[in-house]
Amino acid sequence: MSLLQVNNVSKRYAGHVALDDVSLTIKEGEIFGLLGPNGAGKTSLIRIINQITGPDTGTVYFNGELLNPKHIEQIGYLPEERGLYKKMEVGEQALYLAQLKGLSRSEARAKLKYWFEKFEIQSWWNKKVEELSKGMAQKVQFIVTVLHQPKLLILDEPFSGFDPINANLLKNEILEMRNKGTTVIFSTHNMGSVEELCDSIALINKSKKILDGPVNEIRDQYRENLYELVFKGNNLSFTNALWSTAELIDKPELKGSYMCAKIKLTTHKLNDVLMSIIPFVEIVSIKELLPGMNDIFIKVVSEKTGLRPEEINANMTE
Repeated sequence: MSLLQVNNVSKRYAGHVALDDVSLTIKEGEIFGLLGPNGAGKTSLIRIINQITGPDTGTVYFNGELLNPKHIEQIGYLPEERGLYKKMEVGEQALYLAQLKGLSRSEARAKLKYWFEKFEIQSWWNKKVEELSKGMAQKVQFIVTVLHQPKLLILDEPFSGFDPINANLLKNEILEMRNKGTTVIFSTHNMGSVEELCDSIALINKSKKILDGPVNEIRDQYRENLYELVFKGNNLSFTNALWSTAELIDKPELKGSYMCAKIKLTTHKLNDVLMSIIPFVEIVSIKELLPGMNDIFIKVVSEKTGLRPEEINANMTE
């Protein structure tokens, strides 16, 4: 069952097209990655879902109903731009923001105590926000975002400012919330960071959706039959045995005690390749090299625009 249905949504600002006929289906209880470079249209779509702005054309349905103001209380939104008041104390501000979400002061205090202890930040309660680092402030804002247990959680670049340890802490919380039924929209231009989190994704580029679907299906669709083979034995014997069944992509390299080679299947099956080389070397491991989301994005954009991969990479970092 879908929690959020976006139908043919378009949005313009003066002469700029932010969204061009975008449609998405986000299922209940999944983590959905909204991926694309900066300026692609991701934040414009998030603002429409949050009813900060409205679409010029198209409709959005939340839990089967046309999106309306009553749905706001069921949504938690962590924007990329942080919005804490620097001169306020952390605890007092958290209580204030929690009450804006509809919680009573006593209920908010009890829930905040649980989360502050869980994140081990009890000592921050009486500190002013301006004393916190970006990552610390983001922890506080994440807590306030999820405190009212939203049905839909929208995270815009949530790992910005976090060190690896705290990023993993946040990832684990997101996965736990998903497992308890929360639907999560995860918006980022860092496509490599979503593969371990997202169930489904949509790729957006220059206001248009260019690809969407379950992550596993998309990666399978764009698989290139590349494999990494780790073996023990004579390098020349391996290469000679391989030539008639597969393409050797890179010259085998020594890694520790073993040789490592990348191969591409062409007309033969993997079993055929293995049968041809097993008499000459000892196979230690074999792993299929599936493309990452960044590789898939570049491939799709290149196919649609004719741009070279280096040009696409340059546009993504601008």
